[in-house]
Amino acid sequence: QVYLVESGGGVVQAGGSLRLSCTATVRAASYVGMAWFRQAPGKEREFAAFISRKGMDTYYGDSVKDRFTISTDYFKDTMYLQMNSLKPEDTAVYYCAATAGITSYSLADQYNYWGQGTQVTVSS
Repeated sequence: QVYLVESGGGVVQAGGSLRLSCTATVRAASYVGMAWFRQAPGKEREFAAFISRKGMDTYYGDSVKDRFTISTDYFKDTMYLQMNSLKPEDTAVYYCAATAGITSYSLADQYNYWGQGTQVTVSS
């Protein structure tokens, strides 16, 4: 079983930066990639970014491309999301997810494990 623990959310002004972290608490060959999704009030969960376990492949959602950077520390089983140039529309609960096998990285139902979520609030 893989457990995901997120940290790093908070309140920031528009134009500012935050870095989210997600650590898998069980070191096992049970996931092949991790991703960040986000969900704003009244909206569906949205794909933000994906990274393969060793960091060789990354993909971004259109709304965060060129502003957010996903990275991983393989030996620490930790994934990061560096968020720059934040906008009020980035306000959401951000969820970390891990998958044991994947065909479409942007679909939430492809992920087997989820963190509890961390709130990011961007004020204007």
